[in-house]
Parts: sequence; C-alpha cells; structure tokens
Amino acid sequence: MKNRMIWRVALPFLVLFMISLIGLGLYLAQVMKNRTMTGTRVAMLVQARTLADQASAIMAEGNWNDLQELAERYAGLSGERVTFILPDGRVAADSDEDPIGMDNHANRPEVQDALSGQEATSIRISNTLFMNLLYAAAPVNYQENRIGVARIALPLKELESDLRAVNRTILGATLLTLLAAMVIALLLAQWMTAPIRALSNVVENGLQQPNPFLQRKDEIGELGRAFEKLKREQEQQIRELSAEREKLEAVLTHMTDGVLLVDQDGNVHLINPAAGRLFGIEPSDALGKSLIEVTRHHTFVELWRKCRVTGEPQTSTLETIPGHLIVQGTASVLGSTIPGGILLVFVDLTRIRKLEVVRRDFFSNVSHELRTPLASLKVIVETLQEGGLEDIPTARRFLEKMDIEIDNLIQMVREILELNRIESGRVPLNQQKVSPRVLVESAVGRMQPQAERAGINIVVDYQDPLSDVEVDANRIEQVLINLIHNAIKFTAPGGKITIRVRQVSGMVEFTIEDTGAGIREEDLPRIFERFYKIDPSRAGGGTGLGLSIARHTVEAHGGRIWAESEYQKGSRFLFVLPAVVM
Repeated sequence: MKNRMIWRVALPFLVLFMISLIGLGLYLAQVMKNRTMTGTRVAMLVQARTLADQASAIMAEGNWNDLQELAERYAGLSGERVTFILPDGRVAADSDEDPIGMDNHANRPEVQDALSGQEATSIRISNTLFMNLLYAAAPVNYQENRIGVARIALPLKELESDLRAVNRTILGATLLTLLAAMVIALLLAQWMTAPIRALSNVVENGLQQPNPFLQRKDEIGELGRAFEKLKREQEQQIRELSAEREKLEAVLTHMTDGVLLVDQDGNVHLINPAAGRLFGIEPSDALGKSLIEVTRHHTFVELWRKCRVTGEPQTSTLETIPGHLIVQGTASVLGSTIPGGILLVFVDLTRIRKLEVVRRDFFSNVSHELRTPLASLKVIVETLQEGGLEDIPTARRFLEKMDIEIDNLIQMVREILELNRIESGRVPLNQQKVSPRVLVESAVGRMQPQAERAGINIVVDYQDPLSDVEVDANRIEQVLINLIHNAIKFTAPGGKITIRVRQVSGMVEFTIEDTGAGIREEDLPRIFERFYKIDPSRAGGGTGLGLSIARHTVEAHGGRIWAESEYQKGSRFLFVLPAVVM
C-alpha cells in the first residue's frame, strides 16, 4: 500500500517529465538535423551556381574534354561528385563515371527543376554509386539561353554520422536528467503522501471507536475528521438516492407509456419496459445504443433533434406499422438534470385512432344507408299527398313500396344492433357439440327453395372423417345461410353452388363455392367490412352487413373466414372452426 501510493503520486510527475524531456530531445535533434541539412543545401546550391557559371562558356563551345576536366578538378577540391547534363538529359561530363555509359537524367527531379530555370535539391539513392546522396542542381545559361545543368552530389554518410553523434549526446543527457528527476520525484512523493498513508493505515486497520487518531490537531487529524464527516454524508445520500431510485423504477416499470432518456449524442441512457415492448427490444439491450437503433424510425430521431436545437417541447405522431401501430412521441429538455439530456415519452394511440375511425365510418355508413330508403319514402309520401291517394291502384302500389322500404329499414336496424352486440361481446353463445353435417343440411334445406326458383343447383360434398364442432348452432347456421344466399344472388340461372366440408389440421373447413360473376381483386380485402358493397350493379338490396356479421360470428367461435375469387369465373368463401378433440 505504501509503495503503491508513492508511485501513484510520483509516476505522473515522472511521466510528464519524461515526455517533456523526450519531446525536447526530439525537438533539438530535429532542429540540429534541419539546420545542418538546410546549411548543406544552401552551400551546395551556391557551389552548383558557381560551377554553372564556370561551365557556361565551355558548354556553349562544346569543349567536352575541358568540361570533363572541370568536373574532375572541382570534385577533387570539394570531395563532391560533379555532373554536367545537357538539355535533353544526356550526361556531358561526370567526375566519377564515364558519361557515355550513364543513364539519361532528364527524369531526375532536380534536373527537371533546373531545366525549368530553378535551383533545386533532392535526396535519393544513386543508380550508379548505390548510396544515399544529396543532389544540388543549377541551370547553365549562356546569353539568355539554357544550355544545360550543373549538378553536384554529396554522400550523406558523414553528415548522418555527425547527426547520430549529436543524437547520442542528447539521449545521454536526457537519460541522466530523467534518472535525477526520478529520484527527486520519489522523495517528494514520499514526503507528500506521508499524512495520507498514515490515514490509510488507520482506515485499513479498522479503527473506529475510540479513535485517538481523530483527536489529533495536525493535518492528519483534520483529514481524518473530514473523512469521517464525508463518509456519514455519503451514506445518507446513498440511502436517499436508493429510495428515490426504487420509487422511479417502480413508476417507470408500471407505466403504460414508453419512456426513453437520451443524452446529447443521441444515445439511450434509460428505457422502461413499456418502451421496450413498443419498439420490440429488451431494455437491457437498448442501453448505450443510439436512438435510431432502438426506435428504428427517423421521425423520432428528428423529434429529438428539434427538441435539442430549439430547447422547446416537440410532439410527433408516427404510424410505425401501417394500419396497426400509431405512436405519439413527445420530447422535452431535462435542463440541468442531465446536461443535454432529452426525455421522450411515447403513447400508443392505435386503439384510440381505430375507435375514432370505426365511429366515423359507422355514422357515415349508417347515414348513407338510411338516406336511400328515407328519400324513397319521402318521394312516395309526396306523390300520395299530391293526388296519388285518389288513384286507388297507384296508391296501393306506393303503399307496397313503402312497406318494402320500411322492412329494409327494420332489417338494417336489426343487423346494426346485432353486429354491435357481437362486436361488444354482449351476445352469449349457446355452444354445444354438433355435427358439421347437421349444420350444412339445415342451412341447405332452408335455402333450397330459393335456389330452385333461381334455377341454381346446390351440391354438397363431405370428406370424411369429420369431427364435431362446439358452436352456437343457430348462429353458425345463419353464417352458412348468409353465404349461400349471397352465392344464389350473384349466380346466374343454370349455375351451381358447391358446399364442401373437410377436416384440416384440427379444424373443420366449410367452403361455399359458386359459378357466379366473381369479385374483383381490389374488392376482396374489404368485403368483410361493415357496409362495404361491391359495385351497385351486383349489390342487390343488401345492407352490406351480412359478411361483417359472419366474420365476427366465426371469430367469436375461435375460427377464421376469408374469400377467394376469380373475376367473371366465380367466388369461394371459406371458414374454419376448431374441431372437437375426441
């Protein structure tokens, strides 16, 4: 414990000092290198410029022997390699190699720069000497014409050797200074941590009451008393925070609305179970993830962004799953509680919106369906008032139409009330075991006379074995009658209605198939909706409630109903009911 504390105090100073020394050493080494290289480059450029001036007249006259002599003489004096290059890149003279056997130098960077009129330097490995050289090149001009390039090259071995010696000196000084700093830092750390280590020993030894250490009047005593006070305050704060946290967790857990706490970077810090269920994610998996990963909807990310930018509460509604899930999100700034934090509350409006749509559609459809017979009745009454009563046959015919319209209104009201009772679950089902054969035969027996009058043949096909179904026989029979009635209504004379009953995967399947006009593909998804009718030419005098009642009845028995159709070729209505397990 003692050694760890000393090193914890001393190590930051040592690290900082070491970084500073290393940085300083590297800086000095780089400065020395840069200055040396810069000085060398400048000196070589001066030499190249002087050499270019000396070679100007020689190259202009084409005295290549004199030029070669100049290169060798200058190289012997300076210890550098000297090369003269023509504008097309050919070597005219070189102090170290035979110019005839040398490569074209037109692609050398320093040569290219010199031919463009600029003095230049470069460092690279020589293709002939195979060593790292520093090149300096200057243009050779004669009477304002550029006739070549004068280039000198210096091996960097000696220069690099001098630089390494300087670096070693700097490194040695750095290490000696670091060692001295280490000793000083350890001594200072030991001195600075002595009171803390004394208090730590008291705490580690578990001394409580009485505690003579706390009675001391020096710095250690003051530190000990402050530590005890802080300890008591923290314990109290922990107890209070734990209680508040438990309350918050209880509220968040039992809330029906989803809650997300998002930081300024858009990462989730808190999520309650309702939000997890809403977005299909486990709360533990959501923590630390981005808002887009959790909600998977850019609308809510934009809601968070606007709230963060404006500082004002924002609200947005999104239909996350078309027709199935509608969520309203509200974002609010938390202020100083969590810097940059945004609280998002999500409310599931699906049920409310669906109820609103159902209510609106219901009143719209009812008013529409009532308008036609009422308008007809009004016309009849007006006709009778204007003199129709004096014509006994006409009056009798109008009264018969009134009777039909009134019956239609009564039937519509009856079906509306029946559908409402079924949807609200207020209709008790008198369920009992019954054979599917009995249900079909009873419904066919009641509809057979109507089919015969329409010139339509009804065929029944039972695929044994068939299990019983536990249903309200009267209501399932009414479903069959409704479907058979529709098949008769939309089938031309001479057509056929086929009723099949079979058992499939623990369900009994009823199929009513006709050879009628069929149903358009766009109408199929909606035929079980309330008041929905196919085109008026095929709608007959129905209310548009029969199939909706059938659907709710079948579903109330734990079954399912659907339709299949090929336009102009016939329709097939199917529903399944759970079979009684034998």
